[in-house]
Amino acid sequence: MVRIFSIIVSALLILSLAGCAWLNRQADETEGWDVTQLYNAGAREMRSGNYQRAIEYYEKLETRYPFGRYAMQAQLDIAYAHYKNDEPEAAIVAADRFIKQHPQNPFVDYAYYLKGIVNYNRSVGFLDRFIPTDPSQRDPGSALDAFNDFSVLVQRFPDSRYAEDARQRMLYLRNNLAKNEIHVARYYMRRGAYIAAAGRANHVIERFQRTSAVEEALEILVAAYKALGEQELAATAERVLTLNREAGRFIEDTPPPDQIGLTQRVWDYLRLDEN
Repeated sequence: MVRIFSIIVSALLILSLAGCAWLNRQADETEGWDVTQLYNAGAREMRSGNYQRAIEYYEKLETRYPFGRYAMQAQLDIAYAHYKNDEPEAAIVAADRFIKQHPQNPFVDYAYYLKGIVNYNRSVGFLDRFIPTDPSQRDPGSALDAFNDFSVLVQRFPDSRYAEDARQRMLYLRNNLAKNEIHVARYYMRRGAYIAAAGRANHVIERFQRTSAVEEALEILVAAYKALGEQELAATAERVLTLNREAGRFIEDTPPPDQIGLTQRVWDYLRLDEN
């Protein structure tokens, strides 16, 4: 009797597992799809703004068809979809994976550009989208990362279609990084740390020439030297400040670059739509 009961339980368990497997196969609508069907489904979800769903299609494509143009394009689209889905870390990981796997690929410039765009925007919070803020007062970490990403792009791929936009963003970032140093210098001045303030001001003058922050740096330098009793150094800094003002050498703030539409796909490169 016990043996019969065990056989019945085993049979029911097998049937249950088989039923689950059948249901799983039924639930996967993509079973049997070819590479173009998977890619087109992902592209369709991307255009509709369903980025998580698009990622799922692209990941299935990579798993089933890991070689060829579609797999390569899927990797780039996954990075972009994570970016659009407010997942900056995942976007950077995906872009880095493409760069590592395809360092000589003619489209690797796009991956560097995307990394720069992600870091460029990642410190912008919800309120920043509606309330004007001074980006130079934010943590400069992401700005430095973006600057470095764009720098690699323009150095390695000076003729890239993304290079000019990257250069404009680098100018804007450099100006904000300089102004961040000014904020720190003014903080030191308020705290009475005049040597530290003078050090920050000199750093701006030496490392961030041709930015709007240089004029403020000289002003801080004059005030810091006077507070330290270094009248000769203060007079020298003030003379440099006056001469440059009279000559009109100080420049205005670098305006933020236009938010050009980031290329969602590189169809014109890969010509996937001609297959």
